[in-house]
Amino acid sequence: MKSLRLVPVIALLSIGYVAPSVAGDPPVKAVRQYTIEQFMKTIRFNGADLSPDEKTVLFSSNQDGIFNLYEVPFAGGQPKQLTFSKKESLFTLGYLPDGRILYAADQGGNELTHIYLRERDGAVTDLTPGPDAKYQYAGLSHDRKSFYYQSNARNKAAFDVFEMDLATMKPRMMYENPGGYFPGDVSPDRRYVALSKVVTTTNSDVALYDTQTKETKLLTAHEGEVANSPEGFSPDGRKLLIRTDAGSEFAYVTAYDLKSGKSEPLDKANWDISADYYSYKGRYRVVSVNNDARTELKLIDTRNGQAVAMAGLPTGDITGVTIGDSEQRILFFVNSSNAPATLFSYDFTTKKATSLVQGLNPEIDPADLVTGEVIRYKSFDGMEIPALLYKPKDASPTNKRPAVLMIHGGPGGQTRLNYSPLVQYLVNNGYVLLAVNNRGSSGYGKTFFAADDRKHGDADLRDCVESKKFLTATGYVIPDKIGIMGGSYGGYMTLAGLTFTPDDFAVGVDIFGVANWLRTLKSMPAWWGPQRDAMFKEIGHPEKDSLALYNKSPLFHTQRIKKPLIVIQGANDPRVLKVESDEIVANVRKNGVPVEYVTFADEGHGFVKKENEIVAYQAIRTFLDKYLLGKDTALR
Repeated sequence: MKSLRLVPVIALLSIGYVAPSVAGDPPVKAVRQYTIEQFMKTIRFNGADLSPDEKTVLFSSNQDGIFNLYEVPFAGGQPKQLTFSKKESLFTLGYLPDGRILYAADQGGNELTHIYLRERDGAVTDLTPGPDAKYQYAGLSHDRKSFYYQSNARNKAAFDVFEMDLATMKPRMMYENPGGYFPGDVSPDRRYVALSKVVTTTNSDVALYDTQTKETKLLTAHEGEVANSPEGFSPDGRKLLIRTDAGSEFAYVTAYDLKSGKSEPLDKANWDISADYYSYKGRYRVVSVNNDARTELKLIDTRNGQAVAMAGLPTGDITGVTIGDSEQRILFFVNSSNAPATLFSYDFTTKKATSLVQGLNPEIDPADLVTGEVIRYKSFDGMEIPALLYKPKDASPTNKRPAVLMIHGGPGGQTRLNYSPLVQYLVNNGYVLLAVNNRGSSGYGKTFFAADDRKHGDADLRDCVESKKFLTATGYVIPDKIGIMGGSYGGYMTLAGLTFTPDDFAVGVDIFGVANWLRTLKSMPAWWGPQRDAMFKEIGHPEKDSLALYNKSPLFHTQRIKKPLIVIQGANDPRVLKVESDEIVANVRKNGVPVEYVTFADEGHGFVKKENEIVAYQAIRTFLDKYLLGKDTALR
């Protein structure tokens, strides 16, 4: 939502298809087809950190089928697996100064994460054993004698801030949240806690809690819809960086002086600045810009304000930048729409970049993958809608292909030019994919972001319907063979499309999508806190706006659905409850419409076990082959 995530080698490669050559068509190279197992042998990462001596890199990846912890030398070498979980995914948080490791894990996808300590001998302790509570890591203290975390154990709707002393491993509460705030960074001297106060999804404030006086001070008093959020404190503790869109369509960053109370612009671009933070000693500042669905990174040397050039890097987005405490070594990931993330190290002294762990399965020829293209089209009211187009290499006016719209979650998410095994798998098998960033998507200015408020399942859905005109105009898409697919809010859009525009989409792929807004809004996790109220204002209140929510909930209008549907759901999903999917499937089956249902007992809102992803993606492809591709457009 608008705040609503080495297996055995399979050597078999089947030869793909070549479109028949006709006059006027350029020659098409044969593209090999790959199995879903081969695509899913791609390695996914989740976080990386440098050891205290900066000789070793810690990371988590799913290369053995589920996320576990690994280490690899900074200079490159063979990764060593540290944990061997078979049930829960383990996500790295980082090293402690003495070389021990912190990681996080929930229980079967329920999102109630705990923080675990792994000793050097492999022994593990749950540092946050409280039941039915969520614990969020908030970083090491600046003096490296403790770490911070947030917990809703006391009040399920509010996160308190704790400091865990590394010598005793005993916590103390630093900030008791009265409710209405999301805690952020802690100042280097421990005096202040930055706070975010969410009013709506487009209106928020930054406040500062003083641990000495116990007072909370508002820093961003304003009128109208302005989104403010704290980024972090400067290493000298004198300034707090604040991201804001005050007087601007796009978010920029200001530096608030804690002593004078004055703010000065720090970084600004023609797109949203998505991240802005300092290295440990403050020599560098990392600035990420959300540039038209790509990440544009600037590493700024604060001594002269100039961007640092790093040679020898491949083309792609640089993300997940971690700078060591010495400020001489750095870690980051590089990825693109046709290349999964690769973990890199970089030494500022030698100016050498080293590829540590590559994400792409070596069985797959990169030349067979497709690069996403940013396109735009006009919607029903003239609003320009951005989207990402993935075209099979042999699609042409003489070899027309079926297409699938891919709708992101959120509703305020954004589909970006990142690698997706599912997208490449479907395109590799002959489907045109169009990822629509409909109105309400983030990254295109606050006017566009707010353009779907109280219009969900209507204006944003019409943006998706209008994309069919663009697809048809390409000349290589079959007009009556366009389906719709999405997860979470994108799953709702899929169900809404089949329900409220029943003749516009040939099939639907619903991945844990909202079917009943009345239930979903009432059952949002308590730890969303003030974000729940923001969602009520954006989408509707389950009591005050019950009629409107009833009217936009597909579950109550399933008699209109007449096109084939597949539903995929995790049993432990805390955001979209499984009963949502159970009921939509049962109701649609009464219509005599083909419905397939795939569930996973050990997943939540988003799948983290590779074997489950393989089952889900294979089921999607089989479903599309049967009900959308059909014999008349089968691959030749």
